[in-house]
Amino acid sequence: MTINAEQIKWFRDSSPYIDAHRGRTFVVCLTQGALDSDNLNNIITDLALLNSLGARLVLVYGTDEDETAQREIINGRKITPSELLHSIAGALGRVTFDLTSKFSASRPDSPVRREITTSTGNVLRAKPLGVLDGIDHLQTGEVRRVDVGAIRHQLDGRAIVLVPAIGYSPSGEVFCLEAAAVASHVARALEADKLIYMIADDGLRDIDNMVINEIDLSRVEQSRLVDDIDSIALLSLCDQACHNNVSRSHIISYEKDGALLEELFTRDGCGTQIVGHSYEQVRAASINDVPGILRLIEPLEGKGILVKRSRELLESEIDQFLVIDRDGLLISCAALYPFDKAGEVACVVTHPDYRNGDRGDRLLDAIEARAKSEGLEHLFVLTTQSVHWFTERGFNECDLSALPQEKQEFYNYQRNSRALVRQID
Repeated sequence: MTINAEQIKWFRDSSPYIDAHRGRTFVVCLTQGALDSDNLNNIITDLALLNSLGARLVLVYGTDEDETAQREIINGRKITPSELLHSIAGALGRVTFDLTSKFSASRPDSPVRREITTSTGNVLRAKPLGVLDGIDHLQTGEVRRVDVGAIRHQLDGRAIVLVPAIGYSPSGEVFCLEAAAVASHVARALEADKLIYMIADDGLRDIDNMVINEIDLSRVEQSRLVDDIDSIALLSLCDQACHNNVSRSHIISYEKDGALLEELFTRDGCGTQIVGHSYEQVRAASINDVPGILRLIEPLEGKGILVKRSRELLESEIDQFLVIDRDGLLISCAALYPFDKAGEVACVVTHPDYRNGDRGDRLLDAIEARAKSEGLEHLFVLTTQSVHWFTERGFNECDLSALPQEKQEFYNYQRNSRALVRQID
């Protein structure tokens, strides 16, 4: 029997996400065109798989393109005459019927058979958009309130909740809503863990037409990466969600088979992730990080590039370490050992998959900031392999006599490490 090493590695790498997503609430929006996509059946299968793994799913959708083509669009907003309400409501009913049918037929094979249950209802309270810029939008509305209790009750029963983009007023009026806006409202009301938009493209694109992997809303300049009107509107909805207790938003393609699974179960995803703060964080290490640091440094210790550290030694020195945490995975580490007015930079390591970036520089900046706070005046490093990397960052080779006396006494002449020093700016 041939063992598929790539599939095994993918499954092992995805296992932390399986645990992390269990019991989490995801709001998924099928934007216009998704319902007509040839990939829709695969999306339904992947959503059913998420449900079977314990994710709590809310699926928001509008009508297909044929129905919306009849409505006039002014300034990006659809006008809904009352005479179209019946056909639009009928179209939404057919979509709900079709999705329910697909989920009923899409049951992940497992030793324990469990039916996929869907549920829907009038969970959206709406109000009219009214007259905007002198134009009466008639039966086009916006969300007034989301019946959170009803949705959570259905989610508690492990149902996939279907939310068509149509709302009702207390007076019994019916209003057509914009699916993307509804999804943002629902995610905010539920304080969902993720808001996921499935669009035609692979994600949001920058001004050079490249897909953006991540947008950190805490960095203002990143929110200006896109200049397409539709992208700006979608980014605004994600911004509102992320600033109202929604952990993360994702924009992925409904045309790409497996995009949902790739985005949720791999560290780098396949679309655009939008966060209120970056999911790569430089932070102080804790005792819980010892296994992760050992995994980073052991390959280099085996090659003799780093001096071997036992688990016990690492545990005793953990307060000296800083790490870069990427969504729960330690991808970089470094340590600072103070000697009177000098600080030794040591154990600077980045995971091989993430070396083509600025992680080393970010760690070095964090090390220098810590050194400043401790009143140190210069940094030094002993290295056998990374002289050029450090000299490119302002370190200069020096004689061993320039090192602190304690470090000179314990210098390992067999390793013949070269010493470099840099003043703290």
